[in-house]
Amino acid sequence: MNIAVIFAGGIGKRMDSSNLIPKQFVEIENKPILIHTLEIFQKHKEIGKIYISMLEAYIDFAKELVKKFNISKVKSIVPGGAMSQMSIYNALIEAQKTNSPNDTVLIHDGVRPIVDGRVITDNIKWVSKFGCAVTAIPASETIVLSKNNKTIDGVPLRKHTFIGQAPQSFKLGEILKAHEEIKKIRPNYEDVVDSCTIYRLLGKKIHLVEGNIGNIKVTTPNDLELLKTIFKLRSKESINA
Repeated sequence: MNIAVIFAGGIGKRMDSSNLIPKQFVEIENKPILIHTLEIFQKHKEIGKIYISMLEAYIDFAKELVKKFNISKVKSIVPGGAMSQMSIYNALIEAQKTNSPNDTVLIHDGVRPIVDGRVITDNIKWVSKFGCAVTAIPASETIVLSKNNKTIDGVPLRKHTFIGQAPQSFKLGEILKAHEEIKKIRPNYEDVVDSCTIYRLLGKKIHLVEGNIGNIKVTTPNDLELLKTIFKLRSKESINA
């Protein structure tokens, strides 16, 4: 079984304060961003179940949306946590109740609605072959390192730098075990930004899967405008096809 865990517990602190709802519910092309994301996994033939972690106050609303747009693979929506990794952990615990530790779980942002089906397929293949997979694309600009945000400490070679995306995929039992281990040393997930970070901190090898250009995460108002533009272009291409 291949499972998708979609975390959508954020409140969008870096979005425009004029937004009255969390960014995952902002509509583009008459659908909330979250639904656009869920539909990708709903339509993918190799995904069997979907679990969502959500702001508790919006769970009932999310359930209504799932029903309205017929996202039938959603099996449960659970409350998120104070941080994204807590939200993911809650969904993983829920998935564990009715799935095997050997099942593959693809962890994906609720506000990253332009992931290719090919990327999902490759993530599943990589987990089967290597035990884990993290989606990334080669960095197209120079990456610089700075510990104090004022001076540059290092400039890694561009050919060695990548931009992390999602999904990030693992065996269900293994990623849950990794969460339990990291919580012993960083109970509040300090400086743990994603599942890849957890694996790196525990000294585990991670295998890259090539992502797709455009698979952006909506974090800022500029991201939202870019996403709207991408959807408009796709709509025009569909009409002209």
